[in-house]
Amino acid sequence: MSYLSPDGIEKVDDYTVKLNLSRAEIAVPEHLFHYPALVLNHRTFEGDFIKAPHGTGPYTLEDYSEGEHASVKRREDYWQTGADGKPLPYLDGMEFIEMGEELSAWIAAIQAGEVDYLDLGDSNPVEAYQALKDNPDIIITPVTTAQTRVLRMRVDMDPWGDENVRMALKLCQNHEKILNLAYFGEGRPGQDFHVAPVHPEYCEMPIPEYNPDKAKQLLADAGYPDGLDVELAVGSGWPDIVSYGEILKEDAAPGGFNITLNTMPNSQYWELWTEVDLGITPWTHRPLGTMVLNLAYIADEEGNPVAWNETRWVDDEFSELLFEANGTLDVEARREIFCDLQRIQYERGAIGIPFWRNVWFVSSKKVKDVPGHPTYYMLFNKVWMEA
Repeated sequence: MSYLSPDGIEKVDDYTVKLNLSRAEIAVPEHLFHYPALVLNHRTFEGDFIKAPHGTGPYTLEDYSEGEHASVKRREDYWQTGADGKPLPYLDGMEFIEMGEELSAWIAAIQAGEVDYLDLGDSNPVEAYQALKDNPDIIITPVTTAQTRVLRMRVDMDPWGDENVRMALKLCQNHEKILNLAYFGEGRPGQDFHVAPVHPEYCEMPIPEYNPDKAKQLLADAGYPDGLDVELAVGSGWPDIVSYGEILKEDAAPGGFNITLNTMPNSQYWELWTEVDLGITPWTHRPLGTMVLNLAYIADEEGNPVAWNETRWVDDEFSELLFEANGTLDVEARREIFCDLQRIQYERGAIGIPFWRNVWFVSSKKVKDVPGHPTYYMLFNKVWMEA
């Protein structure tokens, strides 16, 4: 939150604070709700958190064993009431069980009634969806999202500093094919800019066509008439990313790219995700189009690419338009700005985005009113269970 310093936080009364920003920013409410910006009581890390919890949530932590399980119980003094006038939460408590990395074990557990809900946030949700979608004892809640897989090229490393080379690789993506084969068609095609159809300011644009002939010509124009040998880093624990890489390797060959896949464990990829010159990185959902653009495609006040700018791509015109969009509350006016932002990132940017992912909340039919959330937030204050 570079637009807010500690000195800009003003206490109005016991229940109100005033935020004095250094610039206009429409995403303040979302930033305060977002997972990297937890709002904690100043006593949170004092004493025994289980015996004396400090927080405002609907449950308190009863037991926790790292890597094994955790349990929470209903708090009796929660501030919120339901539509029926009864105090929330409805559940007496919940138990979370670590079941390992094999999704087949999770699927078997919910099919057998051993668990009532699957948290698919760090797994392959489409596998669970495919396995459980026809089970009458399972409720699957679909959510459209801005989750995606980003083909990212570092513009400060050869050959990706050349716009022609970047566009050539982007043209080797068959967006519909990648979506259908890598993610079973469960999403929407992307357009090589990091703004999704679910974003309120999204500007409708056509899906780029797969064009290996044009890609080959662009490589020749960039000084590579015989093509290019490149290495693509991918995490082995993301099946759709591995499939994306394999499809791109095959489809980019006619365009002049000889791609070698460097497959590694996810943990190793996260150690290198900002360092490799060419890779495919998973990016989670952000509710506003401005948010991820500010996170990943601009420079800081000193002119250096921001920490999560894995491509190192910075464009002055793009940045100026984005700062204007940050302070534009009217969504239609903001969409006009985004038409230019999306065009610039497609034409001059350093990313390919073939698709946006659907996700699913999977629960037993006994569990009622599970709210879907695009980043798997478990908002269970109004959830209840049928006897």
